Amino acid sequence: MKFFFKHQQAILRGGGAFMLLVGFVIQFWVVPQEGISKNDLAAARVARMEASISGGNTAKENNGKPDASSYTKGLKNTQKKQMQYLTIIAMILGVASLGYSFKPKKEEEELST
Repeated sequence: MKFFFKHQQAILRGGGAFMLLVGFVIQFWVVPQEGISKNDLAAARVARMEASISGGNTAKENNGKPDASSYTKGLKNTQKKQMQYLTIIAMILGVASLGYSFKPKKEEEELST
């Protein structure tokens, strides 16, 4: 504990800067941008090819399998929101830690008197 209190300012500044950096990296690098991914584009092409082969039959065949597309869309939206919340929390903690590290410390002499 003595080490933490002795180097508290440096630890808080380093941790705050790290959390702020992690928040920005996650937000702008890990979180995908809006648009069509390559997998979605490939799936659309396959669907068009299947439709052209089947003779333009637009009616879907129900083979007893439930449609999982609504579940996957919901899951992707939930994961996206969770990632955004994580980045916001990381940035807030980083800024709070940096701000607290710049707060002037009271000397131990003042506390004991």
